[in-house]
Amino acid sequence: MSASILHQLPGIENGSSAGLEVDLEHYVIPAPSTSANSAFVYAADNTENPRFSNVDCSDNASYSFKDSGVSADRPTTIKEMEVVIPDPSKVYSGSDMVESKSVKTFSSLQKQDGHRGLFVDRGVGSPRSVKSPDSSAFSFDLKQDTETKNSMPAAAAAVADQMLGPKEDRHLAIVLVGLPARGKTFTAAKLTRYLRWLGHHTKHFNVGKYRRLKHGTNQSADFFRADNPEGMEARNEVAALAMDDMIAWMQEGGQVGIFDATNSTRKRRNMLMKMAEGKCKIIFLETLCNDERIIERNIRLKIQQSPDYAEQPDFEAGLQDFKSRLANYEKVYEPVEEGSYIKMIDMVSGNGGQIQVNNISGYLPGRIVFFLVNTHLTPRPILLTRHGESRDNVGGRIGGDTVLSDAGEIYAKKLANFVEKRLKSEKAASIWTSTLQRTTITANPIIGFPKIQWRALDEINAGVCDGMTYEEIKKSMPEEYEARKKDKLRYRYPRGESYLDVIQRLEPVIIELERQRAPVVVISHQAVLRALYAYFSDRPLNEIPHIEVPLHTIIEIKMGVTGVQEKRYKLMD
Repeated sequence: MSASILHQLPGIENGSSAGLEVDLEHYVIPAPSTSANSAFVYAADNTENPRFSNVDCSDNASYSFKDSGVSADRPTTIKEMEVVIPDPSKVYSGSDMVESKSVKTFSSLQKQDGHRGLFVDRGVGSPRSVKSPDSSAFSFDLKQDTETKNSMPAAAAAVADQMLGPKEDRHLAIVLVGLPARGKTFTAAKLTRYLRWLGHHTKHFNVGKYRRLKHGTNQSADFFRADNPEGMEARNEVAALAMDDMIAWMQEGGQVGIFDATNSTRKRRNMLMKMAEGKCKIIFLETLCNDERIIERNIRLKIQQSPDYAEQPDFEAGLQDFKSRLANYEKVYEPVEEGSYIKMIDMVSGNGGQIQVNNISGYLPGRIVFFLVNTHLTPRPILLTRHGESRDNVGGRIGGDTVLSDAGEIYAKKLANFVEKRLKSEKAASIWTSTLQRTTITANPIIGFPKIQWRALDEINAGVCDGMTYEEIKKSMPEEYEARKKDKLRYRYPRGESYLDVIQRLEPVIIELERQRAPVVVISHQAVLRALYAYFSDRPLNEIPHIEVPLHTIIEIKMGVTGVQEKRYKLMD
């Protein structure tokens, strides 16, 4: 890295805290070209490209909707259920309340300081003893930890074996419903990214994209009037084309289709259900928002980003046209009351909300509900970084639990100064580490923020290869070396884990990151951060083992209403 890009901090090597008066932008380096890097990308433009295929919708092929069950804390069938999402400011009423993520309940604990932490036993992690530099770290479910640390890897392995194999014997269509500017496309894109990361073959079909390709982008509000027969026919036509495409894709092997449109009348929804009959299961996902301030913000973003107004030089004219279009939809809007549905009510404000669920059954629909309950649009950064260089890194050895090298110690001090500068106004931020000492030691110099240890953030378990170099593996276990080289995603170390196992155990971490409304600094390991980064950047599963996550580099992920953005900082060579 050139000296012009890197800005060295005087005094940090000796532990001084006076080295971050410089602009953090001095550390910025180019990030890889992914969807996470685009600052303002219209989400619909990242959806499935229309094929306008002529699919015979009279085909009577049937699919079995076999129920695979749900987790023990969720009923197999959910009928007429309402989940109230509390206002976070009321839930976190005191600084002595921290959440036990092992049991999803709140426990009253002594106040934490910058050097104490919370141990979270979620996921698998490597079956090593927990080593914390601070003996006063809080601990939950330690009995469960002792009983499961050896058995859990095998359990996760059994689940991961199925990730890229046969799924539930069903095709599932999530059909969005809602007025314009209610966050449908953003919700659809986020759900698509989550399901893909879990290994479910998922695609996002945006009907507006079909309309623009079929009828152009210069349609005025009159095109969307319910008493305009030509406009109604054209809009129903493109909706049918998109549905045809989605069903054809499912018949070719797709699993979950996200059908993104207003679908604001029962007549339109009945048309879709008739087309889907015998081909896929439909769940309606309705987004409702009653906050005029948020609606106005979304409308203005729509005018700025949507191709419908790309050729409209007058912002105010575009704004008035879109509001007229919205009024046309409001005149005929009919809330969902039929079939299986999920209603998200005022979930985007960050101040609580409701989810209503009706006639939802099966494992995957249950996971979708659980994800939506925990997601929101509050902007906040997530900082991902590997631990400082360890002694095993210097020796080229995998796994292990060694302390930091001299360079790693320097990085820990630089990271602490960086976090202090970057999050100086974020009083509610938190630091998450694995249970391995190279991450907890890296986090030690960071003060003023609570620290949480997640066993799910432990490095990939190398099993019998733990502590070896790749050259040693190649020499003594050539078959294992070649098997890993052939398929790093699915390869499982003997008595260890694969990348698919790591993804499975990281799902609770992803859910918790989605739920957080304050910044989070995640200090973890290469394989784990590859998997987390792939989630945010929507990278295919087979790319995960090859994603570059260098030492002494911070990857900042910014989550918010405009999507996911990325910035990278290189603190050391």
